[in-house]
Amino acid sequence: MTSSYAKETRTLTFKLTEEIDQHTADQIRRRMDDEIERFIPRKVILDCSNISFMDSSAIGLVLGRYKLAKMIGGNMVIENVDK
Repeated sequence: MTSSYAKETRTLTFKLTEEIDQHTADQIRRRMDDEIERFIPRKVILDCSNISFMDSSAIGLVLGRYKLAKMIGGNMVIENVDK
């Protein structure tokens, strides 16, 4: 996973690049939470263009980050989701 922050628009983008399952979700969750709490963005973007696999752990990861973004007064967008 890579991330970038655009200070002028207060947008934090996460480009997810790996399989997300129960073994990787906790590590990804911690890193995302740290960066969301560090930057307090108005908008969080999850770019899913390079994800090859997601299980139910990934759904929990996404929902939790959505709730965190809302809690700090921001919103979240999910981009490039494969069917």
